[in-house]
Amino acid sequence: MIEVKKIKLRDFEIGGDKLTILAGPCAIENYECMAEVAGTLKEVCKKLDINYIFKASYDKANRSTIDGYRGLGIDKGLEYLAKIKKEFDVPIVTDVHLPQDVEKVAQVADIIQIPAFLCRQTDLLVTAAKTGKIVNIKKGQFLAPQQMKALAQKVTDSGNENILFTERGVSFGYNNLVTDMRAIPLMQLIGYPVVMDATHSVQMPGTNGCATGGDRRWVPVLAKSAIAAGVNALFFEVHPQPEKGLCDADNMLPLKDAEKLFKICNDIFKLIREEETL
Repeated sequence: MIEVKKIKLRDFEIGGDKLTILAGPCAIENYECMAEVAGTLKEVCKKLDINYIFKASYDKANRSTIDGYRGLGIDKGLEYLAKIKKEFDVPIVTDVHLPQDVEKVAQVADIIQIPAFLCRQTDLLVTAAKTGKIVNIKKGQFLAPQQMKALAQKVTDSGNENILFTERGVSFGYNNLVTDMRAIPLMQLIGYPVVMDATHSVQMPGTNGCATGGDRRWVPVLAKSAIAAGVNALFFEVHPQPEKGLCDADNMLPLKDAEKLFKICNDIFKLIREEETL
């Protein structure tokens, strides 16, 4: 097992001996959906002894078309995220697209997530780093895993060692992504915990005309494979009715299927770590 820096969050560590899951709806649609997902997944993770972080985006700026659903915006979105954080006592991760949003987001979020398409944006990385919050850098579909070292250095040179990397597939010709599980240990060798985004990795960009498609059948395959490859955490977009979701409908995990998949992944996680300590 490759040793990585353990990232402290509340009373647990990402990169430690317990699986961490970041999960929630793609974009914030309404508070009821957020609360259903947060409440259900918190209880599932408590039952399975998994660290849980709630995820939802107040703004999804990287939409395929100008009329694609983006969320409720920063003010209402952060209001709802703060309410989820208080009501369910869970840490929060959310995307930031603009440096000028970072300070406001840092008042609510425990993890500031840098979207894959923006992972090389120096001003965004530096501004996020200076908050002192955990910075989750999603690896761009156009990058090799070794290139994440330079992005991490932008954060560390700004005074922050609290870094996560997220794998979410690599562009493979037109309209498809492929996930190379070697990326997980290659990024871990840089020294930070690695998260597997098992839902965005099944996207099929542009297959729905001007919109991104996907195939959620492969979410469990990628999640289990990543755990077997030694990943430190998993990321899922989860929705009570994915087919009715306002964005990423084709690749979100149905809420009813979460407990079964989380249990299998946690069992594999424990097995891998037991084998590696023998």
